[in-house]
Amino acid sequence: MLKVVLLAPEIPQNTGNIGRLCVNTESELHLIEPLGFSLDETSVRRAGLDYWPHLKLAVHKHWAAFLEDQKPTRLVFASTKGRKSVFETHFCASDCLIFGNETSGFPEEFYRRYSDDLYQIPMPGEHARSLNLANSVAVVLYEALRQTLGWGTPRG
Repeated sequence: MLKVVLLAPEIPQNTGNIGRLCVNTESELHLIEPLGFSLDETSVRRAGLDYWPHLKLAVHKHWAAFLEDQKPTRLVFASTKGRKSVFETHFCASDCLIFGNETSGFPEEFYRRYSDDLYQIPMPGEHARSLNLANSVAVVLYEALRQTLGWGTPRG
């Protein structure tokens, strides 16, 4: 099962939308504290609609606690600083898809420590800087699902 990991997310609506996405794709959502909001906030639940009770959610106190608890086999970091396209990687069903927060991305240490695991979403637009966090998660998660589960055919 793919795991979506948000490092210190700041905007509750993004997290709510991502939670809804995870329910619809049967993916887990892992949140790494600190969070920029309370999970009880109405805006998180409103964005997640009635999907939120079905979400496979885990909250971790910090990055090291996530690593210790989950013991991930592979980490895939989505970042505008990645040198490889997310569409050039070969995803595995047990991958952890890691996303930084909305305003600052990842801590500087992550860019050094995980430099070989950074992937970007191609954005050829002249003024392109980055996508909204929820949109980025959707792009990467669906590419990973397409590769690992052969998604691409509508259900009927």
